[in-house]
Formats: sequence, structure tokens, C-alpha cells
Amino acid sequence: MSIARLDSRALIRVTGPDACPFLHNLLTQDVETLTPGELRFGALLSPPGRLLFDLFIWGEENGVVLDVAAERRDALVQRLSMYKLRSNVEVMPLPDAVFVAWGGDIPEGFIPDPRLPTLGGRRWGDQCETDATEADWQAHRLALGVPDPTADTLLDKTYPIEANFDLLNGIDFHKGCFIGQETTSRMKRRGTIKNRMMAIAFDGPAPERGAEVLNGELRAGEVMTGADGRAIALMRRDRLEGDLSVEGRPVRVEKPDWVPDFQG
Repeated sequence: MSIARLDSRALIRVTGPDACPFLHNLLTQDVETLTPGELRFGALLSPPGRLLFDLFIWGEENGVVLDVAAERRDALVQRLSMYKLRSNVEVMPLPDAVFVAWGGDIPEGFIPDPRLPTLGGRRWGDQCETDATEADWQAHRLALGVPDPTADTLLDKTYPIEANFDLLNGIDFHKGCFIGQETTSRMKRRGTIKNRMMAIAFDGPAPERGAEVLNGELRAGEVMTGADGRAIALMRRDRLEGDLSVEGRPVRVEKPDWVPDFQG
């Protein structure tokens, strides 16, 4: 079992009588049925249905705690405050840290990651003994082929289904309205998903972000982030098979077992 602190994540607490219905009407995830101690994964989208903020939603007795990208926390506080209007809620940053555990039985105090069991567990608080680094955690996530929505998406340009939110329990298609719901539901219903984030494997260091993935001479995708030997790329579903390369180096798509048996 490895435990690491994620300095790339930060926390926001939303409290008040209207906290759950307020967030329920905004986020891709059901918040009204969230129970204290439960953890769910979701997002706040733009009205056209593109990703603005990925987040984890922790249930509390009197509201929720949101686990968000540290670099985007202030922007999310501002966005939620803008939507608040007459809702009886309070939105405030929390100073506590986020911790992750993986590679064995989930320790006491951690809650299973709602995306995949193999991602381990998460917790937040002021102290937790660690024996690994955030880089170790990112390597584990990358090995599972799971995108980091903040690092691997283009702000307000990527649809959540392109980032596999529908495969990682990040969208509740039965909850009713949320911001961007019409576009998201239509993409899922009609199957108009041309691109998916996929893991690609290669020899040597990761290509630069934005490097073009080619299928022969045709553009097949774009590298997002990665490390030696592996990266996440936004790939065209109809060009996953064939002679793939990046910057003249051969690459291959590695579809993880949590992705259904279809072409991307």
C-alpha cells in the first residue's frame, strides 16, 4: 500500500440548507442522494457542455466538500458564487490536504475512488502519514490509462465524454438537468463521440504536449500529458488501428480493461 499527498488538489466546502440542491442543479453528478461519508466524481460544465472543472464530491452532514484542482480552486469559488443568487449556501476554501492510497487494501479513513477500484482510495484532512510522492500516484493513474481531466483537457474545449467521464462514473444520465446536460445527453444517446482519451505507449520520454499522433499520414490524435513510455492522448476513434507514430517514433494505443470492447 502506498499513500501520497496530492498538492495538485485543493478543497472547497459548500454548506447551508440549499447546499445539495444548489450543486445538484449545476453538476454532472447526483448530489441530492449523496450521504455523509460518501464520495462521488463529477464535473461542472459550460452551458455548451464542455469541461470547466473536474471534482470529487464528499458528503457531509450539513453540506459537501469539493476536491478540485488547486490551480482552479479560486476560479471555481468565483463561479459557484456567481451561480448562488438567492440560494442559502456558503462557499469557502478549506486549508486541508487531499491524500490518496493505492496498491492494497484501502486504509481506515480512506473512501474508495468512485472512478475505478484499482485507483485505491481518497481522504482529506490536515495530517496523514505518507510513504510515496504525488509523482508515484500520477504514474499509477497513468498505468491504468485514466486521464487527469485538469492536465489532459483543453479548458472549455473538451467534452466530458471525450475525457471518459461516462466510463468513470462521472456523469449521472438519470438525475435530470445540469449545466451542459443537453449536449452531453445527446452525444451519449446518438453515439456521436468521435474522440476519446486513450493511453498510448512508446519507447523513451513522453512527446511534448500537443504533439500530433499520425496514422500513416493522417492525423489521428494529440498528445496531452505523460511520462517515460506512456502518455494520454486525445484520439480519433476511427484511427486507433494501423501504423501510429508521434514525432517519427512508433506508438501504440493501449486500451485498458475498463474501456468497453468497442473501437475507443
